[in-house]
Formats: sequence, C-alpha cells, structure tokens
Amino acid sequence: MVLVNTTLASFMSFLDSNIVVLALPTIVRELPGTSAFDGVWIILGYSIVAAVMLLTLGRFGDIFGRVKMYNLGFAVFTVGSALCSVSPNGATLVGFRIVQGLGSALIFANNNAILTDAFPSNERGRAIGINQVVGIMGSVVGLTIGGVLTQTLGWRSIFWINIPVGGFSTVWAYFRLRELSVQAHIREGVDVLGNLLFAPGVGFILYGLTFGAFSGWGVYDAVITGIGLILTVLFVYAQKRMVYPMMDLRLFRNRVFSSGIIANLFSSIARGGVTLNLSIFFQGVLLYDAYRAGILMLPYSLAFVAAGPLSGYLSDRYGPTRFVTAGLIVGSVGLALLAVFSSTPSPAYPHLVVGMILSGAGNGMFVAPNIASIMNSVSPTRRGVASGMATLIYNVGSLFSISLIFVVLATVAPRSELQDLFAGLPVQGDLNSVVFGRGVSMVYALMGAFNLLALAPLILRLKR
Repeated sequence: MVLVNTTLASFMSFLDSNIVVLALPTIVRELPGTSAFDGVWIILGYSIVAAVMLLTLGRFGDIFGRVKMYNLGFAVFTVGSALCSVSPNGATLVGFRIVQGLGSALIFANNNAILTDAFPSNERGRAIGINQVVGIMGSVVGLTIGGVLTQTLGWRSIFWINIPVGGFSTVWAYFRLRELSVQAHIREGVDVLGNLLFAPGVGFILYGLTFGAFSGWGVYDAVITGIGLILTVLFVYAQKRMVYPMMDLRLFRNRVFSSGIIANLFSSIARGGVTLNLSIFFQGVLLYDAYRAGILMLPYSLAFVAAGPLSGYLSDRYGPTRFVTAGLIVGSVGLALLAVFSSTPSPAYPHLVVGMILSGAGNGMFVAPNIASIMNSVSPTRRGVASGMATLIYNVGSLFSISLIFVVLATVAPRSELQDLFAGLPVQGDLNSVVFGRGVSMVYALMGAFNLLALAPLILRLKR
C-alpha cells in the first residue's frame, strides 16, 4: 500500500514536470504578457520552492509525522494545479507554479523516508527503484499526453489532468496510510535563521544568472548573484552553530552518506535539464510541434524506465557501488554523443536516439542504488532529514542545470532572438540550425563533464 501510493505521487509529479517542459513554447506564444524570461521562471519558480522547503518539511515530517506532511502535499499540489489552469498572465502562472512547488516539496521531503520506514534494508533498493522508475514513466506519459493536449485542447489542459488524480490520491492516502515512523525528536525546533538565509541565497543566485543571460550581464546581475553567494556561505556557517539545524551537517561525517550526496549533486546537474534541452532542440531549433517533439523524446525516458528497476533489484543483492559507477560512465557517453550529434545542422534522428538511450539508461542505473545507499547509511530517526537533503541536492542541481541551458544559449546567440527560440518560432537566417544547435551541443558537453565529476567522491570512498 505504501509503495503504490507513494509511487502514484512520483508519477503525478514527474508527469506534470514534463508536460510543462513541452508546453513551454506554446505558453510563451499564447499567454498574454509572457516573455521568455517568464517562461524560464515557470519552471524555476516551481523547482526553487520545492528545493528550498525540502529540508524544513523533512524536519516537520520527523517531528509531526511523515504521513501527515505527505497527505498535505497531495492536497496543496492539486489546488496549485487547478490555479495554474486559470492563470490570466505569465506572472500569475509563475505564482501558481510556486504553490505547486510547495505541494511537491511536501510530497518528496517524506516520500523516500516513508518507503524506507516500510521496507527492510534488503528490499529498499528495489522499492525505491520502482518508485523512481514509475515516476519516470509519468514523464514518458507526459511527453505524449502533453503534446496531444497542447495541440488539441490548449496548454491549460495540461494542468487539468492533475486535479482528479490528485483529489483521489489525497483521499486515499488520508484513509489508508499509517504512520510508521517514531517521532523521537518531537521537541526539536525549526531552524528559522537557516530558512531565512537559504531560500533567498539560492533564489538570488538563480535570478541573477537567468536575468543576466536575457538582459546582458551588468552590475545589477553581479550584485544580485553576489548577494546570493554571500547568503549561501552564511547559511553554511550558521548551520554549524545551530542546535537543531535545517541541514544536519553532522551526517556528512558518514562517508557513505557524504559521497552519495555529492555524487547526487553532480549527477543532477548533468541530468536535470536533459529533457528541457531536448525540447528546446526539437521545438526551438528544428521547429517541430509539441506532439512530435514529445514522441521523439521518448527513447530517453523509456531507457531510464528499463534500467531503473533492474539496477535497484541487483543493487539489493550485490551492493550499489558497481551500479552507480557503471550508470555514471554510460550516462556520460550518452551525453557526449548528444553533444556531437546536436552540433550538426541536420542531425540524423537514429544518431540522437543512441545518445538518448545511453544517457537515459545510465541515469536509471545510477538513481535507485545511490538513493538506497544514502538512506541505508543513516539511523531511522534521521531518515526524514536525510530524505529531504537527498531530494534537496537533486533539486538544487536540477535548478542549476536548467539555468546552465539559458546562460550558455545567451552566450552563443543574439539575445534579440532568444524570445523566438523559446516560443518555438523561426528566427532570421540559419540561426536555428547553426547557432542555437551549437549552444545545445555545448550544454550537453558540460552536462557530460559534471556526470564524470560525480565519479570522484565514489572513487574516494572506495579508496578509503
């Protein structure tokens, strides 16, 4: 019962994320007052809130009960989806996506911890693998349904699908799930200072990077980014001195936990923006419609789905190290091939398929064993915080992965043409196929480099 319900939550969240990615060009074209910068923050606004609230909500789960926080997340996510579907302009859509992000944070801050409470250690890898892979299946469905809905019923219909699923799941979770965790730290407080430093820190850094990419780098962008970096440094300093910190840095004394978390950060930077980069390439560079782009992107998600459960199952029997290592290597090869093939003016689709399959399979091999090793390395009373930290690191890495796309594209193409690119419209001359194609290729190359960097902490752990 726990596995089915939490897996449905993953499915719904992944479904929504990919539907929005495919519908983004249509939203920029059709929603009044929506610029390319607004389009970026339709994605980033959701992800930032999901990232910065995870640790606090994971702490709430440890204190007040993980199932309670999880059930609340379903309800908030459903309400946020309904609000998104009636947005009158780009700014309000960004705001309603933030509501969705809060619901997603409530779900994912406690998802892995609930699974870890329910399953013994020799079955957790398989359970988490099923949960993650069915979630990715949601992204596969999102790639298809998102294109169909956007082309036939309009972009607002992509949010309608969450309303019945979310409403049913909220009621079902409320009546069927039971609390298995022990609230051993019921008297622990919430780190108010940590929240006040962390959220603006990450937000200012990402705002400065993306605004600078679209407007041209200036003093304002540098100041905003600098303030974000200072707040982030102060956050780390403050965490060492808090009685009940937002991020429990003591967990990093555990070599298995720390190496898994650091590897997860680099890997998430590598994989977090892959589907968005594919969408920009197919819709912005090759000028395909949303439905065709969704179909062409399926090999990546299908490969992830195929590799994930098998890797999780085998890691329970033979240990996670060999599978996370192989996954990072295979994924890096796939990203390198995508970088090479995307740089050509008219790439052959079978070549792109090879890169998508290797990249997706490598990511699928890495995720479940790595998360299982992280969760198995901590005591039961700290699993809420550990789950929140693992998901936080993934979301922060994904945020920087998405920002990386726009920063790189802004350096290789005229800023006056970026609006048309993100709206899926033709631009003057051969900019679509040559200039923007080169930018997409550079993004894949950087992603591949970060994926290889994820091997470093794992190798150091083995040596020690």
